[in-house]
Amino acid sequence: MENIQSIKDSVINLINNSLSGNVVDIKMLPASGSSRIYFRIFTESKSFIATYNSNVEENIAFFEYTRQFQERKLPVPELFAISDDKCCYIQSDFGDVSLFDYVKKCLKNNSYDEETLNLYKQSIDNLVDFQVKGSLGNDFDYSSAYPTSVFDKDSIMSDLNYFKYYFLKVNEEINFNETRLNEDFKRLANYALRAYPGFMYRDFQSRNIMVKDGRTYFIDYQGGRIGPFQYDIVSLLYQVKAQLNETQRNELLQHYKDKLSLHLNIEDIGFDKYYDTFVLLRLLQVLGAYGFRGLIQKKLHFLESIPFALKELISLRKRLKFPFKCKELSNVLKQMDILVDKFQHAENEKLTVVVNSFSYKNGGIPEDRSGNGGGFVFDCRALPNPGRYDEYKKLTGEDTAVQEYLNEKEEVHRFFELTQSIVCQSVDNYLERNFKNLFVNFGCTGGQHRSVFFAQMTAKALHEKYPNIRVVLNHIAQHKNYVYETE
Repeated sequence: MENIQSIKDSVINLINNSLSGNVVDIKMLPASGSSRIYFRIFTESKSFIATYNSNVEENIAFFEYTRQFQERKLPVPELFAISDDKCCYIQSDFGDVSLFDYVKKCLKNNSYDEETLNLYKQSIDNLVDFQVKGSLGNDFDYSSAYPTSVFDKDSIMSDLNYFKYYFLKVNEEINFNETRLNEDFKRLANYALRAYPGFMYRDFQSRNIMVKDGRTYFIDYQGGRIGPFQYDIVSLLYQVKAQLNETQRNELLQHYKDKLSLHLNIEDIGFDKYYDTFVLLRLLQVLGAYGFRGLIQKKLHFLESIPFALKELISLRKRLKFPFKCKELSNVLKQMDILVDKFQHAENEKLTVVVNSFSYKNGGIPEDRSGNGGGFVFDCRALPNPGRYDEYKKLTGEDTAVQEYLNEKEEVHRFFELTQSIVCQSVDNYLERNFKNLFVNFGCTGGQHRSVFFAQMTAKALHEKYPNIRVVLNHIAQHKNYVYETE
């Protein structure tokens, strides 16, 4: 992949050649769960989102879906420009607030408010429009779908094997006969394929629903395909981090069925008959994903979600009735109880990275009190010093004027890139080895300008790149401290 500066240059050239107004600012956005790189572009009059993705086939799927959704007046971003190589594109900016941000506020208050539930209902209304207008009977074109145009038996078996290899097999407490389980998986897949198909979003959850001016908008639908109506509403209602209770789920599910019944006969398509089957498939798929990300890749915030998914699976098991024999799958589901306690306290196992700014003149290098013998010390004194100029003497590296001064210097950017490369290499290694503490220090003469600037930049960058870790920022000479931690 090209370096970030090269990608930025490509984005700026694309918008300058395609849109009116000059670029006045460009900000790289926090990394998502994909390999795509996002920027927010500011011109004199408005903002845009620029996306870089080297996977051209995936991009083309997004372009073609967006074109068709726009024609059907569905709430998706507008595409303003696409690069010749189709790796970069400019789209509407819906802001930073997703439906999940509303959900987090509700969870913090221990109660879902009416506004959030109404946003769920609005999202469900839109979902039905997507599913119906994207059905085969409405001449929707799936020829550019990526990676597949149909949620077929191979797709279902892939999800089930994902669960088997990355969750079951890495939790040795679970005993099962693999041959018999594979046969149950095949029976389950064949049964699920009987469900009535429409457009299937595939990853329909509150993080992919943006909220702007009281309206909901959809993003990240490039993985869409022909698939069962049940799958997407299940994905939304059983997003484990959302923690909807049964009353809320039933209310929202009924709202969905009422909306869908305006277009299709619920009984004729067997919606209720297959619903719990897709609850099961979705929960097994997400457990596979959490197992891979959390247990294999050691990304601890995924471990935090496992107990929620297990509890949902246990609850489902009590009401689930298979219309076919699946003794081994039933046996596996009965063993899920023993894993709940195992993952209950994963949140207490976060890596903590302490980032300090300090003064060589007053106090010197801070002591590492974690018991691990220290970490990194970066000397900022070879870099341009804003403190030599009267206009900056009473300011610190937290002030915009100082930041602008330093950001103009090429050596400052080079220093930051090099230090981040070293620190991130250690963070990756520490996460893999389940270490708990890392110490990072930036020093300058007075601990006021350069060290503060780099410590703050580093803390924010680490928090954005690694939402599963806890970052503590201390400006020692300024007697200030902050904690960056995902809720």
